[in-house]
Amino acid sequence: MLEGIYVENVLMHPTIRPYPQQPQNMSGVTLGSKSIYRYALEESDYPTLTIADYLFDGEMDFIPPGHYELALSDDWDFFILMQSKNPIAIIPVVKVEEDASEKARLDDPKNKKRMKKEEKERKKINEKRAKVGMPPDKEDIYMEASIEYVEDGHYYRVKYIRDTIKAWGIIKR
Repeated sequence: MLEGIYVENVLMHPTIRPYPQQPQNMSGVTLGSKSIYRYALEESDYPTLTIADYLFDGEMDFIPPGHYELALSDDWDFFILMQSKNPIAIIPVVKVEEDASEKARLDDPKNKKRMKKEEKERKKINEKRAKVGMPPDKEDIYMEASIEYVEDGHYYRVKYIRDTIKAWGIIKR
């Protein structure tokens, strides 16, 4: 009872406002600190496949449109279509290629020396980033996933590229 009267008298006093017209002190993250990127989830290790239309199979089951991660199995026999780390579908792989020229370039002694030097520099940078609380910097890997409809065979062709590996899969309609 006493609290109610006290609060009511304070709020009704002409010189005290319960809410200031403008914030006096900024709380939380300051403007321009790029908090969206600093606290965002890490990027995926898999390429992102964007499906624009519903994909139906012979039994009228479907995959809704959206953004999915496409993972290649360890033995390169099938793809795993995932949404938020949950498997949605398994897609058989029909062809796999490994880029031999890129592999030879990576095995070159001069390139190994350059990569070792870059790794040492990255380690120094990551130590500095850890002191400030930032996530470590990782080496970028080229990734790509796409899907297209093939009229002749009435199927969808899924293309997967990650680093030196290219693979193709088929979703029958």
